[in-house]
Amino acid sequence: MVPALLTDLYELTMVDAYLAEGLHEEAAFSLFVRRLPTRRNFLLACGLEQALTYLETLRFSPGELAWLESLGRFSRQLLDWLEHFHFNGDVHAVPEGTPVFGQEPLLEVVAPLPEAQLVETYLINQVHLQTLAASKAARVVEAARGRPVVDFGVRRMHGEDAGLKVARAAHVAGVSATSNLQAAQRYGIPVAGTLAHSYIQAHDDELAAFRAYVHRFPETTLLVDTYDTLDGVRKVVALAKELGPDFHVQAVRLDSGDLASLSHQTRALLDAAGLERVRIFASGGLDEDEVARLLAHQAPIDAFGVGTAMGVSEDAPALDMAYKLVEYAGRGRLKLSPGKVLLPGRKQVFREEWDGVASRDMLACHDEVLPGRPLLRQVMHAGRRLEGASPPLTALRMHAREELTRLPLELRGLEPARPPYPVAVSPALSAAKEQVVARLREQLPAH
Repeated sequence: MVPALLTDLYELTMVDAYLAEGLHEEAAFSLFVRRLPTRRNFLLACGLEQALTYLETLRFSPGELAWLESLGRFSRQLLDWLEHFHFNGDVHAVPEGTPVFGQEPLLEVVAPLPEAQLVETYLINQVHLQTLAASKAARVVEAARGRPVVDFGVRRMHGEDAGLKVARAAHVAGVSATSNLQAAQRYGIPVAGTLAHSYIQAHDDELAAFRAYVHRFPETTLLVDTYDTLDGVRKVVALAKELGPDFHVQAVRLDSGDLASLSHQTRALLDAAGLERVRIFASGGLDEDEVARLLAHQAPIDAFGVGTAMGVSEDAPALDMAYKLVEYAGRGRLKLSPGKVLLPGRKQVFREEWDGVASRDMLACHDEVLPGRPLLRQVMHAGRRLEGASPPLTALRMHAREELTRLPLELRGLEPARPPYPVAVSPALSAAKEQVVARLREQLPAH
C-alpha cells in the first residue's frame, strides 16, 4: 500500500476548504503534457497500472491521521473525512504503450471534487516517471534496429522506486531485459547481465578470471576491456581452444573505447577462430544517438546494454505534465494564465489514419463521435477497475509495438519531425472553450 501522505500539503488544505464550503459536486480533472520536449516527436503513455492500484487502495492509517492532527492545521471535518476515505470515481485513460502528443489527456478522473483533488500528486508522480522513461526507451529501441537492448540503469536512477518503475516502463517500450533483479521478479521482466571489471581485477591473470567464471557460468558474456580490449578477445579465443566442445560462452562485452572500430576488430578475431556464433554486446555510456551512430558505421554489434542515459532520460529529464480541473458541477472550467493553455470539459482523442498510418489527432469533447479511432477508454468505475483495464506486461509490449508501427517514419526517427505531428481541436471543443472564456472575462474588471 502506498503511504497516503505521499502527497503535497496543498492537496489537503484545499480538500479541507472544499469540505468547509460544501464543494463536493462532480469534477473532472485532466492529466496531460502541455508540450513535448524538443527531442521528442511523441510520448509513450505509461504508468496507468500503478495509478489505478493507488486509487483502489488509498487509505489513511491511524498513525498518519494522528500525525496530521498533531500539526494543528486541519479541521476535525477533514480528519474524519480522511479516516473513512476511499475513492469512488471514474477514470478514462489511453492504454499504456499508446503514443500521445501535447495537450492530449493521458487520463481523466471524474469524481466528487475533494476526491479528485486529493489524488493529484501521486497520479502525476507515477504517470510522469513512467511516461518519461518509456518515451526515452522507445527511442533507444528504435535506434537499435531490432537488436536487443538491456536496461543497465538501476544504479544511477533517482531512487528505489524509479529503479523499479523505469525498468517496467522501458520493457513496455520494447527493452528486452533488465539487470535489476527486483524489477524482474516484480514485473516478470527477463533478467540479463554479465560481470564487472572488479571480478577480473580480483584475479592476478585475466585468462584465469575468464576460466574461473566460465566454469561457474558456462553460457556467460565475458567482459574483455578491463586492460586491453583486443588482448581480452584473444584470451577468449585461447579459452575456446582450451575448452574445445565445452566452450559455450555466448558473447563478449565491449564497454569502452572506440566501439565501432573495436567491434569490427573483435568480430574479425572471433570469426578467424571459428567463433562466429559468439556475439558482441556493447555498453558504456550509450544513448540512442550513439547506438544509431554505431550502426550507421556498420558496427557488427548484436545487442546493447544501456544505463544512465536511458534510466534518467538524460536529454529530457522532465515533462511539462499537469493535472487540471476542466469541469465542475456540470460546467467547463479553465484558466487564463499566459502560456498555459487549458481546454474545458472531459475529452476524447480521435486518431485519424491513412493506410494504417496515423495522419492526425483530433482533440474533442468526450461525447463527440468523429472520424478516427478513439484513444481514451473507461478503465475504472466507482473506484473499481473494469475488466480488461490491466493487461499483462506482454500485452502492453505488443500494444506499444503495434502502435509505434502506426506512426509515420519521421516521427519514429531521432531528429525533430518537420512539421510536427498535427493535433487539431474539434469545432465543438473550440466553441466550448470560447464560451467559458467569455463567461470568465465577463467577471473581470474593465480596464
